[in-house]
Amino acid sequence: MAAAVAVLRAALRRGRPAAAVLLHHRPNPSVRSIPPPPLLGRALPPLPRLGFSAGFGYSTATEESVPSARPKGKAKARKNPMKQSRFDFTKVDAALLPTVILVGRPNVGKSALFNRFIRRREALVYNTPGDHVTRDIREGVAKLGDLRFRVLDSAGLETAATSGSILARTADMTGNVLARSQFAIFLIDVRDGLQPLDLEVGQWLRKHASGIHTLVAMNKSESLDEHGLLTAAAGEAHKLGFGDPVAISAETGLGMAELYEILRPLFEEYMFQLPNNDLNQDDPISEVETEAHEGDESKLPLQLAIVGRPNVGKSTLLNTLLQEQRVLVGPEAGLTRDSIRAQFQFDNRTVYLVDTAGWMERSGKEKGPASLSVVQSRKNLMRAHIVALVLDAEKIAKSKSSMNHPEVVIARQAIEEGRGLVVIVNKMDLLRGNQTLFNKVMDAVPSEIQTVIPQVTGIPVVFVSALEGRGRVAVMRQVIDTYEKWCLRLSTSRLNRWLRKVMSRHSWKDSATQPKVKYFTQVKARPPTFVAFMSGKTQLSDTDIRFLTKSLKEDFDIGGIPIRIVQRSVPRKASAKTNTRNTGPRIVRMKTDKRTTVSDPALS
Repeated sequence: MAAAVAVLRAALRRGRPAAAVLLHHRPNPSVRSIPPPPLLGRALPPLPRLGFSAGFGYSTATEESVPSARPKGKAKARKNPMKQSRFDFTKVDAALLPTVILVGRPNVGKSALFNRFIRRREALVYNTPGDHVTRDIREGVAKLGDLRFRVLDSAGLETAATSGSILARTADMTGNVLARSQFAIFLIDVRDGLQPLDLEVGQWLRKHASGIHTLVAMNKSESLDEHGLLTAAAGEAHKLGFGDPVAISAETGLGMAELYEILRPLFEEYMFQLPNNDLNQDDPISEVETEAHEGDESKLPLQLAIVGRPNVGKSTLLNTLLQEQRVLVGPEAGLTRDSIRAQFQFDNRTVYLVDTAGWMERSGKEKGPASLSVVQSRKNLMRAHIVALVLDAEKIAKSKSSMNHPEVVIARQAIEEGRGLVVIVNKMDLLRGNQTLFNKVMDAVPSEIQTVIPQVTGIPVVFVSALEGRGRVAVMRQVIDTYEKWCLRLSTSRLNRWLRKVMSRHSWKDSATQPKVKYFTQVKARPPTFVAFMSGKTQLSDTDIRFLTKSLKEDFDIGGIPIRIVQRSVPRKASAKTNTRNTGPRIVRMKTDKRTTVSDPALS
């Protein structure tokens, strides 16, 4: 029995430490205690009644009678370190959300924090202390707990940049973006300590962003967290004059809960100051429009990627379409490194523009940000609906061919991936003085594109001058027209009526072996994909498919986009079984004395 008591007490000690303490408490010497009865000759004292708690440990009846501070059903609930906001930011239009800009000297982790906020790897991140990776303003919708806000990734600031240089132009662009920002996060590299350039950036912020609430964030703090050096670094960061800093790590996510606690009351105060009419959290009109557009795919937002070789005017074309200085432009080749995404409205249609870096031939020798830019440009080409290939009119006039090898690769890859293609010939203003060269370019480009990409006829070509702002409307109308063709859907009845007319006017080599199309239908759009159900084993040849593709483009006016035709055979098993049943003897009822009689159709 003594062994059994020891086992029970050990179990209580493992399952419920508080109960074990009660059982093995040390008696107070001032109080007279009754000695325990001997084990022999007397019965054991009654043990406490045992039960199971919610955590599958042992508990005594005394403990069960005492109400627990934590609810029984929430014994294993995970504690959320972030409090919930009083405002539902998920129902607010993105244009009304608070805007936060990330500023700081180069190579302090602004792009890494931007990727952390938007929860995607969109901004290029590369360790280049002597160079700038980010040169343009990148915008996205950030998610921090239940907070939603617009975040802007800016280029590294250097106040001592020469006037007219790339660094000076990026600083001017950051200053212009500050006008539409309400908050700023000033990042410093805590491992390097407070640098003189950090103090200069702080002075620049006080001069250009005096009305913006600025928060200092000590990035890359994961290495100092274990050594206890953050206190000294925080005292040094107070010299910037923007209040108490917060220690974070954009790479590991350290300090995001503390950053949430700081930003939450600021964002709530900003949102409560907005007029109630501007919030429109439950807008019935937008819901009706969304439901109406669900059936018509051509009314959905359009994804347009601007691609081409370096220094052909892609960024200038983007600024012209947006009618603002959104990205950095200049005579330097390879100026754009990040693929910049922008949104605007054209004819009540939402268009997402993506300006990619210059498309270069991959030689395997690219290093640093250049290699990352090439990979990112190819990814954006795959995500786009319509691809705008930009050519240089001046180079076309001086060379023998309109398209070089990289441009041919872009065009063919866009068609193979099923994307709509629009060719834009830029810098036509440079040929205005020479009418002969002007006409040469106008005639040579469409014919050469048809030669390079014979599988798609009627690829649209637009001649513009992005520097002068000419051709903006023509480009967008051609892009939307191509997008509507790309989203076209045709009914099966209409296609089969068309198929009977087309098959009758096609000249077949041998009518006996002519393939028989049972019916023709469209299975998907974006791009239009059709299925020809064939009766029998005879398939359509490549010549027949090209004939059907050409007839589709001519009769339904869907030229300039890739069209896919797939064949499927319909077996004749059903018809064979039916004929076999009819040829055999059949049982019929006759008015005779016998119940049934067997009649053979061959004898009748």
